[in-house]
Amino acid sequence: MAHPDLEGCPKQKWSEDGKSFENPTGPKVQLAALAVGVSKLQETPGVPYMKKVFSYLRIYKLPVSIALSLMVLELIVELVQPMLMAKIIDEGILQEDLSVVAVWGSVLLGLSLIAFAAGITNSFFAAHASQGVGHDLRRDLFHKVQEFTSNHFQKFSTPGLVTRMTNDVTQVQGLLFMLMRIALRAPLFIIGGIIMAFFVHPGLATHLLISVPILLLFLFWILTKGVVLFRKVQEKLDRVNTVIRENLSGIRLIKGFNRGDFEEDRFKHVNHSLTNQNKKALWMMEVAMPVVMLGMNIVIIVILWIGAVQLDLQEVKAGELVAIINYATRILFTFSVFTFLIMNYSRGSASATRIAAVLNNDTDHLHPEQALLKQTIRGSLRFENVSFRYGEQFSETLKDVSFSTEEHKTVGILGETGSGKTTLLNLIPKLIEKTSGHIFIDETEIDEMDRVHLRRQISVVPQEAHLFSGSIKENIEWGKDGATSEEIIAAAKDAQIHDFIMSLPDGYDTRLGQKGITFSGGQKQRLSIARALVRKPKILILDDSTSALDAHTESRLLETLKKQDCTIFLVAQKISSIRAADQILLLHQGELIGSGSHEDLLKTSPYYQSVYKSQMEEDVV
Repeated sequence: MAHPDLEGCPKQKWSEDGKSFENPTGPKVQLAALAVGVSKLQETPGVPYMKKVFSYLRIYKLPVSIALSLMVLELIVELVQPMLMAKIIDEGILQEDLSVVAVWGSVLLGLSLIAFAAGITNSFFAAHASQGVGHDLRRDLFHKVQEFTSNHFQKFSTPGLVTRMTNDVTQVQGLLFMLMRIALRAPLFIIGGIIMAFFVHPGLATHLLISVPILLLFLFWILTKGVVLFRKVQEKLDRVNTVIRENLSGIRLIKGFNRGDFEEDRFKHVNHSLTNQNKKALWMMEVAMPVVMLGMNIVIIVILWIGAVQLDLQEVKAGELVAIINYATRILFTFSVFTFLIMNYSRGSASATRIAAVLNNDTDHLHPEQALLKQTIRGSLRFENVSFRYGEQFSETLKDVSFSTEEHKTVGILGETGSGKTTLLNLIPKLIEKTSGHIFIDETEIDEMDRVHLRRQISVVPQEAHLFSGSIKENIEWGKDGATSEEIIAAAKDAQIHDFIMSLPDGYDTRLGQKGITFSGGQKQRLSIARALVRKPKILILDDSTSALDAHTESRLLETLKKQDCTIFLVAQKISSIRAADQILLLHQGELIGSGSHEDLLKTSPYYQSVYKSQMEEDVV
């Protein structure tokens, strides 16, 4: 959906990063909706992010140990092979002793087969450990997000969280696999290769000792740059996912307003920005290989030239020269692997940072040592000077709200858009935390109650009805695990949706499209209410959940709800929906400006009188 500030702007030209556009007739407007939770990760500097990810390997100690042991075995064989080749050349081929060639050739072949078997087995255990860590990361990320409050979702965008649980976890899996398969072997071979070269011929090995550290420093510099660049790539990917998600969820609105061309242009620019950032990161990685190849080839040429001179002077044997060149060539190959590893590490490190930024966030998870009350509630509620704000930069959404209601009563809530109605309701099941004041349920302060146990006794029907993929029966049963068919049918009847369900060819087994796209708004609302009623809650919260119903259906539904054994909080825009409530709360700009029955408020509240009068006139018209 297009940003509201963009409407009517002529000749819009998007900025390079896709976050804003420039208007020739006006100022540059920032796309706040696109940047929320994406441009700033809200990460704490200095947190050991990679350590957080590596800690998941502890569960897989055995496969990791086996993989690393086999990797060391491969490394030893690779380090020994050039020395065996030197022995075959000097003592066998040059001396024309085929028995030496046969014996040490057989040893070389045997070691190669051992290294081959070790590599295959290493891959199996490395894959087992890395895939296991990926599974555990996705599990913990999903669990962490389930505990997020509204404040967390201001810091992390939904597409950004999806990217972390999919693409970022995949990057970390690839990094861990490479570490156990070849990443550790690469630096160890470079060190071991130089040491073994000194055993073969110290003079020629000195050239390797001088050149290799210089190239390693260059690669380290590339690594530090790469981590930063690939972190930006992931952020750009978040932005692309944000635009995709907004377009898929708002496709009807886009078509209705004929904004397809504008949205395509918007996507083109964020996609272009991602491509450019990816190019920049990949170019940085790719430039490393030619530089290293050039450096190592120069070193090999120098060794060959000096070796040829010393060979004529009989200061070096032919086998020794071959062995040194072999070590240099293998180190060169290892450097080429290094550039690949740096790219993987850069991506993996950036992804690990983003994953840890989510996992390190404090949430509303209850710690086992907190001995909170798990009492069965009856449904009475009392607010004492309750205030709430979404952040220090925002004004208070609720200001010193105080009221009380008895159990099994119906409480209507009326107020204009932005008056704090939804915020007040979200405080009851502790979906958000109050800023100040006290909330009591059955005279017990809500902070002393186990929120998980509390929420099991509360049903919430939000403003926007949300249905899950699956059957109608599964959607209603979602409100109560193991609900019987009789309970599901009873809840559907109470929600005034049973007759419609039975009119469908497959009845309760009818499969729903994504978010119930084939159902009308009123049908989705009634299914959501049935899902809330099936759990037989002690407190039922309906946040403007009857707005799409016709007057007759709404009247029958409200009559049925009165018979429920629970306290009901009902937000509505129409007085007709709440006039029969035992108590009506009037909210205006976050303040409670009136409380009482319909008759009482008609006598005492000018605000209620004006709303009632305007709605009566609309009904007449």
